Amino acid sequence: MAMPSPSVPVRRARKITKASRKPSSRAWPPQPSRVAAILAELDRLYPSAECALVRNDPFQLLCATILSAQCTDERVNMVTPGLFARFPTPAAMAKAAPAVLEEIIRSTGFFRNKAKNLIGAARALVEKWNGEVPRSMPALLELPGVARKTANVVLGTAFGIAEGVVVDTHVIRLSQRLGLTRATAAEPIEHDLMAIVPRPRWILFSHQIIWHGRRVCRARKPDCDGCALVPHCPGAFREV
Repeated sequence: MAMPSPSVPVRRARKITKASRKPSSRAWPPQPSRVAAILAELDRLYPSAECALVRNDPFQLLCATILSAQCTDERVNMVTPGLFARFPTPAAMAKAAPAVLEEIIRSTGFFRNKAKNLIGAARALVEKWNGEVPRSMPALLELPGVARKTANVVLGTAFGIAEGVVVDTHVIRLSQRLGLTRATAAEPIEHDLMAIVPRPRWILFSHQIIWHGRRVCRARKPDCDGCALVPHCPGAFREV
């Protein structure tokens, strides 16, 4: 009598949660052909992607980006019309009473620290830069409330200067899912992306990734079924 063959255990794809997410374990750097395919698809999907923060000049963009920390662009865009109507220039904001500014921006979160940074940045612009937003990374990083993300947003969006890649929560999440980084922190992720994405693409690439993160590859429930990047994404269908 033939003995029954032992059953072979079914191997299931490992699910990844937001808490356990980490970069793909694939070899780095990724294949240039895969990177090129991702860039080409992003161009097809979002040829005119741009910064979602509403602004009229570099100073307004700087303020809006400072406010966007730990806050959605939608919320910032609800707050900034009243803010800029009251304090339209660095000179005006430099003289703002902290309590008044805090009340205007309260809904963006961390409003006391943000108000302090807005006033400090405005004063620095008046005292050191004749009321103009500087066009260099070192100068921007000296302003209160400005780190590399904010500086890259201002340089790229206001002046068309590709000094680096904007790395926000969307870029962190998608670069990890797409296997475009081996890092988990913002600055090392930026360095990885700068190494594999051509410099002329840095500004547009950031906007495209952010748009895709908001529309398709969302944090809580990525729409892998409806994602055109799935053929190039090692993280597809793995996250819950």
